[in-house]
Amino acid sequence: MNNFWDNIFRYPRFFISSFTGLILVILTPIKNLLKTSKSRTFLVIFLILFFLGLYNILENMLGL
Repeated sequence: MNNFWDNIFRYPRFFISSFTGLILVILTPIKNLLKTSKSRTFLVIFLILFFLGLYNILENMLGL
């Protein structure tokens, strides 16, 4: 029974390290895109359009 509780207490540490690794793997291609000026411009324009579109969708859904 003692081994069971040791595993239960290790789970949060495993979850945090797995989640951190996942975030790093997801952000690596974005970091590589920021190295060139042309890609950086495209990424900034894409992010602005994405957030404007998201704002517009949420505004219309909520009826504001």
